[in-house]
Amino acid sequence: MQTRIVCIFACLSGVALLGQDVVKVAPAGVVKVEYEDAQVRVLRFTEQAGSKLEMHSHPAYVSVGLTDDAFHYVFPDGKSKDEKSKAGEVAFSKAVTHSGQNTGTTASEAIMVELKTKPAGIAAGDMVKTNPTMCKVEMENAYVRVTRIKVPSHGMLKMHSHPGGNVVVYLSGGHLKSTSADGKVEEATIAPGTVRANPAGKHSNENLGDKPSEAVLIELKTAPK
Repeated sequence: MQTRIVCIFACLSGVALLGQDVVKVAPAGVVKVEYEDAQVRVLRFTEQAGSKLEMHSHPAYVSVGLTDDAFHYVFPDGKSKDEKSKAGEVAFSKAVTHSGQNTGTTASEAIMVELKTKPAGIAAGDMVKTNPTMCKVEMENAYVRVTRIKVPSHGMLKMHSHPGGNVVVYLSGGHLKSTSADGKVEEATIAPGTVRANPAGKHSNENLGDKPSEAVLIELKTAPK
């Protein structure tokens, strides 16, 4: 009986470990919370070559790589998978539990948008329809629509709407301007790798710089809370 009790507690402990939050599992400085509300949590991963994150769990998420990466993942059932990706690549994953190791020869940096709520049938905006030459949908499902935006130097995205919240990952950054439907203007110089969470809204965007600007837009179809 004593042996069985010890086994039960050990098994329960193991289950608890599998569900741990990656922010709590990660060593200091590896995972930074960039933004969080009731709908999403935005994380920045900075992992040195050879470093490892112990077993942890994520809800459904979208990831955007900022560097060329190579990773080895191990799952609770003992199965494993190796993945390679290029800077700027986007991926969607359903909820998962795994450990991960940077098997590349350089440091890895990536943005992860964890989706904390369930799909709610929120429609994506009309940005792609309004600006078809500069906006390309890379993936769409019940959780998100992910669009790659490439605006040439001094180019402009016409007025468009976002019915729900969204997260933007600026791959190249630049000197950018946004004008809302009511005429409010915001202008900023944005560094590559910057990430911003935005509420629903309607606006136009302009690249004021002399170089093209590239970004990944993640429009949320999940419940606000």
